[in-house]
Amino acid sequence: MKLNTIKRTAICVSLLAAVSCTSNFEDINTNPNGITPELYEQDFNHIKGSFAPMFNNILVLTPEWKYQVQQGLQGDIWSGYMATGTAFRGGTNNTTYDLVDGWNGFAWGAAYGDVMFNAYNVEQKAKGKYDQFYALSLILKVEGMHRVTDTYGPIVYSKFGTTDATIPYDSQDEVYNQMFKELDLAVAELTKRVDANETSTFVTTDLSAYKGDYKQWVKFANSLRLRLAMRIVKKNPTLAKTEAEKAIAQKFGVMTTNNDIFKVVSPTYTNPIATISNAWGDVRMSADMESIMGGYADPRLAVFFSPSVQFPGQYKGVRTGIEIAAKADHVDFSGIGAIVNSKEIVLMNTAEVYLLRAEGALRGWNMGGTAQSLYELGITTSFAQHGVSGVATYITDNVKTAKAYVDPNFPANNGAAVNNVTVAWDAAAANEVKLQKIITQKWIAGFPEGQEAWSEYRRTGYPKLFLVLKNTSGGKIDSNLGVRRVNFVQSEKDGNPGGVATGVTKLGGADTGGTRLWWDTTGANF
Repeated sequence: MKLNTIKRTAICVSLLAAVSCTSNFEDINTNPNGITPELYEQDFNHIKGSFAPMFNNILVLTPEWKYQVQQGLQGDIWSGYMATGTAFRGGTNNTTYDLVDGWNGFAWGAAYGDVMFNAYNVEQKAKGKYDQFYALSLILKVEGMHRVTDTYGPIVYSKFGTTDATIPYDSQDEVYNQMFKELDLAVAELTKRVDANETSTFVTTDLSAYKGDYKQWVKFANSLRLRLAMRIVKKNPTLAKTEAEKAIAQKFGVMTTNNDIFKVVSPTYTNPIATISNAWGDVRMSADMESIMGGYADPRLAVFFSPSVQFPGQYKGVRTGIEIAAKADHVDFSGIGAIVNSKEIVLMNTAEVYLLRAEGALRGWNMGGTAQSLYELGITTSFAQHGVSGVATYITDNVKTAKAYVDPNFPANNGAAVNNVTVAWDAAAANEVKLQKIITQKWIAGFPEGQEAWSEYRRTGYPKLFLVLKNTSGGKIDSNLGVRRVNFVQSEKDGNPGGVATGVTKLGGADTGGTRLWWDTTGANF
């Protein structure tokens, strides 16, 4: 992955887009305005231009088809959030575990072509001179790239920007260690500026809801540290505890109110899921969501999904990994609801942070509260985020569980409920049951951000999801385990084959969707 070809590589990975590729890409230091460097550097214009592509490509906001292949037909499906009734590639595709290389390169291409590339550009122009911008770019880089390593495993990270013939991959533990150090730097730099009452120079550049507020960015960085710490808990519990407690102990702490939510606020683009669901009819509510949220009679259901057209007043989901004869078979089931009819794309919410803290407390860490109190705060905060009432009743319900799934059009797709835990906290329950409750509620609260939900499902095994009924992986992916990762991308195999070889070695298994990542160990949760 050579720096002078990365933008071209990122564009050329497309299989679905009718685009042509050219070698006429501008150098990262080209002055786009034809003015003197001194004038261009006024108000940090030479740096600010790199931020919008980073914000807009953590999740690709436009065009919608690119989001669909970046995440819609990966994490959104494998997390159990959504399902499709469209028989892409004749019904043999990611949803039936035959991973499509032409789709799966887009998560890599967007991350390197827009997030990593622009973070490198900011580093070259701002590090040691305008370190507030460097710090902010590091937080965005970690937010964007942890998703990539959690998709593929080993990735190009520490050696990005070198011009060697072979660019080696870092192992996942190496990537995580570097990310923790980058968050250390960012938090220290921005905290210093808050303490000095420095006026933010990021106000007009900030596409989040934080409006350039350095303190808010520190709280997000701490929350992101907590997420990463929990991810590695089964492989390096000592480091996980240290990093998690560091996040809580930092003077500004983690996200605690819904005003702290990290979201990209787009001036023009609505969440691409709205188009994919409502205009194209390519995604529908999943059978898992119907089973779990429907079984709980969860009031958030009406915000997350729209009632079925075929069965008015009902919420009907589609099971993933089924035989699909025609799109019309399920297109009138429940689409994705009002939650995606917005120009605000949530990448991390405060409910998740409370539920991460609940798990930490369950493990005996100092999280600033008990497991039960933080668990209930997480649910309460999620209800408040969506303007939904009834949390007091919901949070104490120790009767309702997930319900069986019934496909009224095709009974062969029916399935008995599998995620059989109630909502109410049970102090006498085993830690494994308590964890299942926590992760189930985190899964609900995180909707519709499927990448994170897929990662947590792989890490913990929760919530329990319906198995696919049609597995076309040719034995590469176990139906009982689901997709564990995405294959290394073809553009890298063509342009950096030696680097890919280092990645396969560090992966420690075959380059298939069935090989577990470093943190995705077979070990017990406790």
